[in-house]
Amino acid sequence: MQRPPPEDFALKETKPHLGGGRISGDKLTSTYDLVEQMQYLYVRVVKAKDLPAKDVTGSCDPYVEVKLGNYKGATRHFEKKSNPEWNQVFAFSKDRIQATVLEVIVKDKDLMKDDFMGRVSFDLNEVPKRVPPDSPLAPQWYRLEDHKGNKARGELMLAVWMGTQADEAFPEAWHSDAATISGADSLANIRSKVYLSPKLWYLRVNVIEAQDLIPSDKGRYPEVYVKAILGNQALRTRISPSRSINPMWNEDLMFVASEPFEEPLILSVEDRIAPNKDEILGRCAIPLQYVPRRYDHKPVNTSWHNLEKHVIVEGEKKKEIKFASRIHMRICLEGGYHVLDESTHYSSDLRPTAKPLWKSSIGILETVVGDLATQGERLQSLLSWRDPRATALFVLFCLIAAIVLYVTPFQVVALLAGFYVLRHPRFRHKLPSVPLNFFRRLPARTDCML
Repeated sequence: MQRPPPEDFALKETKPHLGGGRISGDKLTSTYDLVEQMQYLYVRVVKAKDLPAKDVTGSCDPYVEVKLGNYKGATRHFEKKSNPEWNQVFAFSKDRIQATVLEVIVKDKDLMKDDFMGRVSFDLNEVPKRVPPDSPLAPQWYRLEDHKGNKARGELMLAVWMGTQADEAFPEAWHSDAATISGADSLANIRSKVYLSPKLWYLRVNVIEAQDLIPSDKGRYPEVYVKAILGNQALRTRISPSRSINPMWNEDLMFVASEPFEEPLILSVEDRIAPNKDEILGRCAIPLQYVPRRYDHKPVNTSWHNLEKHVIVEGEKKKEIKFASRIHMRICLEGGYHVLDESTHYSSDLRPTAKPLWKSSIGILETVVGDLATQGERLQSLLSWRDPRATALFVLFCLIAAIVLYVTPFQVVALLAGFYVLRHPRFRHKLPSVPLNFFRRLPARTDCML
């Protein structure tokens, strides 16, 4: 096998262009050069003029609707203005384009139904492409057309082009795949500059009490708890201290929900019959679209929900609604917090983007073996007189332990050790014991690497 030349292993100086908006040669470098390019269709609606009057007063309340397949975006509307100016940008992801024609429609805002004023159509095959450092595409005036394609009154100034996320209009643009929130001005604040980041909410479920539960075995006190499921998240309350058919909890459960709230919250009241056997006393599903949103310190009103109980009749599950048990809760979406999309103790930025660069399974094994070697070095330091005080204490401990084990029978030592390991949690401490803390503080070679 031919060996590679030694020049391949020598130190080499590299000067990559890592962004900053500099012009290197004929190419403008930016931070987006480090990520995969994503194609977008941009539509900049600048202004309109000479729009026809639609109201009785001889004026109009115009706005522009940009339509591409099933995606629609609209500008803000102006009241009684025939020459409005918007200067808004719309961005449609090329991967989600469902049509070949782009429609830009001018409408008049009305209470009952918005009136059609005119439109401009574009064939996507004829849309020009623009990538920085190309100069921005200048907007042009387009004559409005009616439904039949005839010229109508009014003109619209706009620009349409295909670009990437490196375009200057990307951060301020309305995105077709962005999370829906109230207020168009703050849309860019929650929209990622490269990838979609859906808006997250804290879902607070305060389980207060339940009434008129019907357990199968009426000769025993029920051990009732509430189990809540939202997608892949599952939480449960403690068993109610009031063991009756009207249990109380007053316990909070916290979930993380993401818009557009497609998954419902499923609550089930269960009775612990045996250590590994639970019986469902009732269940209810709550759509998150109708859950109130809390933005301040004001408490949310409580609500009662009926629990549906299912019975199996001849192999089929049927709903039993003879007598409805009820559960009392306070549910709200907490909007006063900023919910991160990952834990603060874990950052995905520390992992390489390319999967081949991830640590392999053998790397995890090396880490475990390294930890075992560290503990072995600490054990060796007890015997090698590296730390005279530690070794002297260990020798004294071994001498006392030898005398105690010689005098005391082995059964008594095993019994005392078992009592110590199985001691009550009241006598346990969160801090490590003194011998374990002493052992962890012994020097090892890994300390030299810090």
